[in-house]
Amino acid sequence: MAKPSHKLALRRRPRRLRASEGIRRLIEEHLLTANDLIAPVFCKEDGLRQEIESMPGVFRHKPEDACRFALELHERGVRAVALFPCIPEGKKDAQGTAALDPNGLIPQVIREIKGRAPGLLVIADVALDPYTSHGHDGLWNPENGEIENDATVRLLCEMARILGEAGVDLVAPSDMMDGRIGAIRASLDDASLERVGVLAYAVKFASAFYGPFRDAIGSRRGKGYLDKRTYQLSPTNLREGLLEAQLDEEEGADILMVKPAGPYLDVISQVRARTLLPLAAYQVSGEYAQIVAAARNGWLDLEAAYRESLIAIKRAGADMIITYFASRFVGNAE
Repeated sequence: MAKPSHKLALRRRPRRLRASEGIRRLIEEHLLTANDLIAPVFCKEDGLRQEIESMPGVFRHKPEDACRFALELHERGVRAVALFPCIPEGKKDAQGTAALDPNGLIPQVIREIKGRAPGLLVIADVALDPYTSHGHDGLWNPENGEIENDATVRLLCEMARILGEAGVDLVAPSDMMDGRIGAIRASLDDASLERVGVLAYAVKFASAFYGPFRDAIGSRRGKGYLDKRTYQLSPTNLREGLLEAQLDEEEGADILMVKPAGPYLDVISQVRARTLLPLAAYQVSGEYAQIVAAARNGWLDLEAAYRESLIAIKRAGADMIITYFASRFVGNAE
């Protein structure tokens, strides 16, 4: 009596393409490399480097150390860094005056990096929140509690010009004021800074995942989160975000960005489907912190988890990713 066969009559067995490391590598649809990553660098005026308590493994660096850190990242294969300042409280005011100092912290770091590594792409944030005593990205009118859009844009144009003259490659307006991309582009062009590109924080949500970053730059005010919902997008709204991306493209942005990344993979995908411009995504501080915290508790494998999170962002359509894991990806540059 013949033994019953347990084999299924299958023409297609997808597992054949997962059977060995060789075949799995051969059919990979998305590959993550250091070329895809932008490393944030937090800068402070002086003193020893400081670890950011809510972002373990991430530090604030004085200018010479920030330059050294950036150069080491570049030597290890990172092509771009994004600079963020932590300004002493005594230099902050309601107008964010320190943002317009040509000899300020970030222009100084830009000049040092570009003087030593001209091929390293340097990106600088354009927003007032690190410089204002109230922590908002723009000029705050205490009489009506509103952020004044057009007056803020005028200051952002001046800030972008100063950063361009310092040698920055890309300015990155993160403020979400209406019309700022077109105004900044015109301001740069009028100053004969046509070479400076604009990486637009085109779709930036009023997210609960920004807390550690606000610690890092010293803009957190009191308990909870500063309410920025009059200029940052509601997490409930996709179409509004797509409109913002369309407007920034029309105004002359060179690169569009979605922020945060992980909780908004659908938004990344939708923006990718609607633009031919390069698309960036920002894996923000809260995304980093939750992965690191879970790994420290033994709940996740850190290496596997952060790499999977980055692949997901790239698979959704991002061409480049700002991530605090960039240093770890290339071997923990110090």
